[in-house]
Amino acid sequence: MNRKRALISETFKVKKRRNGTEKFGDVSDGDGPTDIRSTLEYLMSLFPRKLFNDALPQIVLKHQLYSIHNDKTLVDKEVNKLREEAELLMFQLGFDAEAFGLIFASDYKAKVLAGQEGKETRATVEKFLEKVLTSSCTDLSFSKDRMLREFLFTDSEITQLVKSGVLTVRDAGSWWLSIPNSGKFTKYFIQGRKAVLGMVKKSKYSEVLKAELEERRTTTQVKFHMKYHIHDIVGAELVESIPTTSGTLLRFVDS
Repeated sequence: MNRKRALISETFKVKKRRNGTEKFGDVSDGDGPTDIRSTLEYLMSLFPRKLFNDALPQIVLKHQLYSIHNDKTLVDKEVNKLREEAELLMFQLGFDAEAFGLIFASDYKAKVLAGQEGKETRATVEKFLEKVLTSSCTDLSFSKDRMLREFLFTDSEITQLVKSGVLTVRDAGSWWLSIPNSGKFTKYFIQGRKAVLGMVKKSKYSEVLKAELEERRTTTQVKFHMKYHIHDIVGAELVESIPTTSGTLLRFVDS
Protein backbone atom coordinates (compact mmCIF):
# COMPACT_ATOMS: atom_id res chain seq x y z
CA MET A 1 0.00 0.00 0.00
CA ASN A 2 1.32 3.42 -0.91
CA ARG A 3 2.60 5.07 2.27
CA LYS A 4 3.03 8.52 0.73
CA ARG A 5 0.21 9.98 2.73
CA ALA A 6 -0.22 13.04 4.87
CA LEU A 7 1.65 12.96 8.21
CA ILE A 8 -1.40 12.83 10.41
CA SER A 9 -3.28 10.14 8.50
CA GLU A 10 -0.11 8.03 8.17
CA THR A 11 1.38 8.40 11.60
CA PHE A 12 -1.66 8.84 13.80
CA LYS A 13 -4.39 6.54 12.64
CA VAL A 14 -5.36 4.29 15.55
CA LYS A 15 -5.69 0.87 13.99
CA LYS A 16 -8.51 -1.59 14.66
CA ARG A 17 -7.41 -4.02 17.34
CA ARG A 18 -6.36 -7.48 16.19
CA ASN A 19 -7.65 -10.49 18.13
CA GLY A 20 -5.04 -12.29 20.18
CA THR A 21 -2.35 -9.62 20.02
CA GLU A 22 -0.52 -9.49 23.33
CA LYS A 23 0.62 -6.20 24.82
CA PHE A 24 3.59 -5.48 27.00
CA GLY A 25 2.50 -4.75 30.54
CA ASP A 26 -0.67 -6.82 30.15
CA VAL A 27 -2.26 -7.47 33.51
CA SER A 28 -2.63 -11.06 32.36
CA ASP A 29 1.18 -11.23 32.42
CA GLY A 30 1.24 -10.06 36.04
CA ASP A 31 2.95 -6.83 35.07
CA GLY A 32 1.52 -3.34 35.43
CA PRO A 33 -1.42 -1.83 37.36
CA THR A 34 -4.42 -4.10 37.87
CA ASP A 35 -7.22 -1.49 37.71
CA ILE A 36 -7.99 1.32 35.32
CA ARG A 37 -7.59 4.15 37.82
CA SER A 38 -4.16 2.87 38.87
CA THR A 39 -3.21 2.52 35.21
CA LEU A 40 -4.25 6.10 34.54
CA GLU A 41 -2.18 7.31 37.48
CA TYR A 42 0.83 5.32 36.24
CA LEU A 43 0.54 6.68 32.67
CA MET A 44 0.04 10.21 33.97
CA SER A 45 3.23 9.86 36.00
CA LEU A 46 5.04 9.61 32.65
CA PHE A 47 3.61 12.95 31.49
CA PRO A 48 6.36 15.64 31.37
CA ARG A 49 4.83 18.40 33.51
CA LYS A 50 8.07 20.42 33.61
CA LEU A 51 8.18 20.55 29.82
CA PHE A 52 5.05 22.70 29.97
CA ASN A 53 6.09 24.65 33.09
CA ASP A 54 3.44 22.68 35.01
CA ALA A 55 0.77 24.70 33.20
CA LEU A 56 -0.96 21.71 31.60
CA PRO A 57 -2.89 18.95 33.36
CA GLN A 58 -1.49 15.45 32.94
CA ILE A 59 -2.85 13.99 29.69
CA VAL A 60 -3.21 10.31 28.81
CA LEU A 61 -4.57 8.98 25.53
CA LYS A 62 -7.33 6.43 25.98
CA HIS A 63 -5.70 3.88 23.70
CA GLN A 64 -2.57 3.91 25.88
CA LEU A 65 -4.66 1.95 28.39
CA TYR A 66 -5.02 -0.80 25.79
CA SER A 67 -1.25 -1.35 25.90
CA ILE A 68 -1.62 -2.56 29.49
CA HIS A 69 -5.10 -4.11 29.64
CA ASN A 70 -6.19 -6.84 27.21
CA ASP A 71 -9.91 -6.26 27.62
CA LYS A 72 -10.80 -3.17 25.61
CA THR A 73 -14.47 -3.44 26.60
CA LEU A 74 -13.53 -3.41 30.28
CA VAL A 75 -11.27 -0.39 29.76
CA ASP A 76 -14.03 1.56 28.03
CA LYS A 77 -16.57 0.57 30.68
CA GLU A 78 -14.32 1.68 33.55
CA VAL A 79 -13.35 4.91 31.80
CA ASN A 80 -17.02 5.74 31.26
CA LYS A 81 -17.76 4.95 34.92
CA LEU A 82 -15.07 7.41 36.06
CA ARG A 83 -16.52 10.01 33.68
CA GLU A 84 -20.04 9.45 35.01
CA GLU A 85 -18.70 9.91 38.54
CA ALA A 86 -17.19 13.26 37.44
CA GLU A 87 -13.67 12.06 38.24
CA LEU A 88 -12.42 11.89 34.66
CA LEU A 89 -12.84 14.08 31.58
CA MET A 90 -12.41 13.00 27.96
CA PHE A 91 -11.40 15.20 25.05
CA GLN A 92 -11.35 14.79 21.26
CA LEU A 93 -7.76 15.79 20.55
CA GLY A 94 -8.26 16.90 16.97
CA PHE A 95 -5.32 15.34 15.13
CA ASP A 96 -7.18 12.04 14.68
CA ALA A 97 -10.86 11.20 15.00
CA GLU A 98 -10.00 8.17 17.19
CA ALA A 99 -7.56 9.98 19.51
CA PHE A 100 -9.13 10.80 22.87
CA GLY A 101 -7.35 12.48 25.76
CA LEU A 102 -8.13 11.64 29.40
CA ILE A 103 -7.55 14.02 32.32
CA PHE A 104 -8.59 13.81 35.94
CA ALA A 105 -11.27 16.47 36.47
CA SER A 106 -9.60 17.92 39.57
CA ASP A 107 -6.31 18.42 37.71
CA TYR A 108 -8.08 19.99 34.72
CA LYS A 109 -10.01 22.46 36.89
CA ALA A 110 -6.93 23.43 38.90
CA LYS A 111 -4.82 24.11 35.81
CA VAL A 112 -7.60 25.97 34.01
CA LEU A 113 -8.26 28.26 36.99
CA ALA A 114 -4.54 28.89 37.52
CA GLY A 115 -4.29 29.97 33.89
CA GLN A 116 -7.23 32.33 34.33
CA GLU A 117 -5.67 34.26 37.20
CA GLY A 118 -6.12 37.99 36.61
CA LYS A 119 -8.01 37.54 33.32
CA GLU A 120 -11.38 39.05 32.48
CA THR A 121 -12.71 35.65 31.41
CA ARG A 122 -12.13 34.03 34.84
CA ALA A 123 -15.66 34.52 36.22
CA THR A 124 -17.23 32.97 33.12
CA VAL A 125 -14.80 30.06 33.18
CA GLU A 126 -15.56 29.44 36.88
CA LYS A 127 -19.26 29.41 36.02
CA PHE A 128 -18.61 26.87 33.27
CA LEU A 129 -16.59 24.59 35.55
CA GLU A 130 -19.26 24.73 38.26
CA LYS A 131 -22.31 24.31 36.01
CA VAL A 132 -20.98 21.85 33.46
CA LEU A 133 -18.15 19.88 35.05
CA THR A 134 -19.19 19.53 38.70
CA SER A 135 -21.59 16.65 38.14
CA SER A 136 -21.30 13.80 35.63
CA CYS A 137 -19.73 15.06 32.41
CA THR A 138 -19.73 12.50 29.60
CA ASP A 139 -20.05 15.01 26.77
CA LEU A 140 -17.26 15.66 24.29
CA SER A 141 -19.06 18.65 22.79
CA PHE A 142 -21.90 21.07 23.46
CA SER A 143 -24.51 22.59 21.16
CA LYS A 144 -25.39 26.26 21.22
CA ASP A 145 -28.98 25.44 22.15
CA ARG A 146 -27.85 23.45 25.17
CA MET A 147 -25.37 26.10 26.28
CA LEU A 148 -28.08 28.74 26.12
CA ARG A 149 -31.10 26.82 27.43
CA GLU A 150 -29.71 24.22 29.83
CA PHE A 151 -26.60 25.92 31.17
CA LEU A 152 -27.92 29.49 30.74
CA PHE A 153 -24.84 31.02 29.13
CA THR A 154 -25.16 34.11 26.95
CA ASP A 155 -23.61 34.43 23.49
CA SER A 156 -21.02 36.77 24.98
CA GLU A 157 -20.09 34.25 27.66
CA ILE A 158 -19.72 31.48 25.08
CA THR A 159 -17.33 33.74 23.19
CA GLN A 160 -15.33 34.19 26.41
CA LEU A 161 -15.18 30.42 26.93
CA VAL A 162 -13.78 29.98 23.43
CA LYS A 163 -11.29 32.77 24.07
CA SER A 164 -10.18 31.10 27.31
CA GLY A 165 -9.62 27.78 25.55
CA VAL A 166 -12.07 25.57 27.48
CA LEU A 167 -14.20 25.36 24.33
CA THR A 168 -13.06 25.16 20.73
CA VAL A 169 -15.24 25.37 17.63
CA ARG A 170 -16.48 22.02 16.33
CA ASP A 171 -18.80 23.37 13.66
CA ALA A 172 -21.41 26.10 13.27
CA GLY A 173 -23.37 26.07 16.52
CA SER A 174 -21.35 23.57 18.56
CA TRP A 175 -18.06 23.40 20.46
CA TRP A 176 -15.65 20.73 21.70
CA LEU A 177 -14.66 20.62 25.34
CA SER A 178 -10.95 21.46 25.10
CA ILE A 179 -7.67 21.81 26.96
CA PRO A 180 -6.37 25.40 27.07
CA ASN A 181 -2.85 25.92 25.67
CA SER A 182 -2.49 22.32 24.55
CA GLY A 183 -1.13 23.15 21.10
CA LYS A 184 2.46 22.55 22.19
CA PHE A 185 1.49 19.16 23.67
CA THR A 186 -0.01 18.11 20.34
CA LYS A 187 3.07 19.30 18.43
CA TYR A 188 5.53 17.46 20.69
CA PHE A 189 3.35 14.35 20.78
CA ILE A 190 3.12 14.19 16.98
CA GLN A 191 6.83 14.66 16.36
CA GLY A 192 7.75 12.27 19.18
CA ARG A 193 5.48 9.50 17.92
CA LYS A 194 6.87 9.85 14.42
CA ALA A 195 10.46 9.70 15.73
CA VAL A 196 9.88 6.63 17.93
CA LEU A 197 8.10 4.79 15.11
CA GLY A 198 11.08 5.68 12.92
CA MET A 199 13.44 4.07 15.44
CA VAL A 200 11.47 0.81 15.27
CA LYS A 201 11.17 0.86 11.49
CA LYS A 202 14.90 1.52 10.98
CA SER A 203 15.92 -1.34 13.27
CA LYS A 204 16.92 -4.69 11.74
CA TYR A 205 13.82 -6.42 10.37
CA SER A 206 11.85 -3.37 11.58
CA GLU A 207 11.69 -4.78 15.09
CA VAL A 208 13.32 -4.03 18.43
CA LEU A 209 13.13 -5.28 22.00
CA LYS A 210 10.99 -3.04 24.16
CA ALA A 211 13.66 -2.89 26.87
CA GLU A 212 16.25 -1.80 24.31
CA LEU A 213 13.97 0.89 22.89
CA GLU A 214 13.28 2.23 26.38
CA GLU A 215 17.03 2.75 26.87
CA ARG A 216 17.67 4.34 23.49
CA ARG A 217 19.22 7.80 23.49
CA THR A 218 16.47 10.02 22.15
CA THR A 219 16.74 12.81 19.62
CA THR A 220 15.54 16.36 20.12
CA GLN A 221 12.32 15.24 18.44
CA VAL A 222 11.42 13.07 21.46
CA LYS A 223 10.58 15.33 24.39
CA PHE A 224 8.32 12.92 26.31
CA HIS A 225 9.34 9.89 28.37
CA MET A 226 10.09 7.02 25.97
CA LYS A 227 7.64 4.78 27.86
CA TYR A 228 4.87 7.34 27.21
CA HIS A 229 5.43 6.95 23.46
CA ILE A 230 5.78 3.17 23.64
CA HIS A 231 2.42 2.83 25.43
CA ASP A 232 1.01 5.03 22.67
CA ILE A 233 2.32 3.12 19.65
CA VAL A 234 1.45 -0.27 21.19
CA GLY A 235 -2.06 0.82 22.25
CA ALA A 236 -2.69 2.39 18.84
CA GLU A 237 -1.43 -0.84 17.20
CA LEU A 238 1.18 0.99 15.14
CA VAL A 239 3.55 -1.76 16.30
CA GLU A 240 2.92 -5.38 17.25
CA SER A 241 3.91 -6.47 20.75
CA ILE A 242 5.32 -10.01 20.68
CA PRO A 243 6.42 -11.94 23.80
CA THR A 244 9.77 -13.76 23.30
CA THR A 245 12.25 -15.53 25.54
CA SER A 246 14.45 -12.41 25.30
CA GLY A 247 11.66 -10.05 26.29
CA THR A 248 8.84 -8.23 24.53
CA LEU A 249 9.57 -7.53 20.88
CA LEU A 250 8.03 -4.52 19.12
CA ARG A 251 7.55 -4.95 15.38
CA PHE A 252 6.65 -2.11 13.01
CA VAL A 253 3.29 -2.58 11.31
CA ASP A 254 3.40 -1.66 7.64
CA SER A 255 -0.15 -0.59 6.86
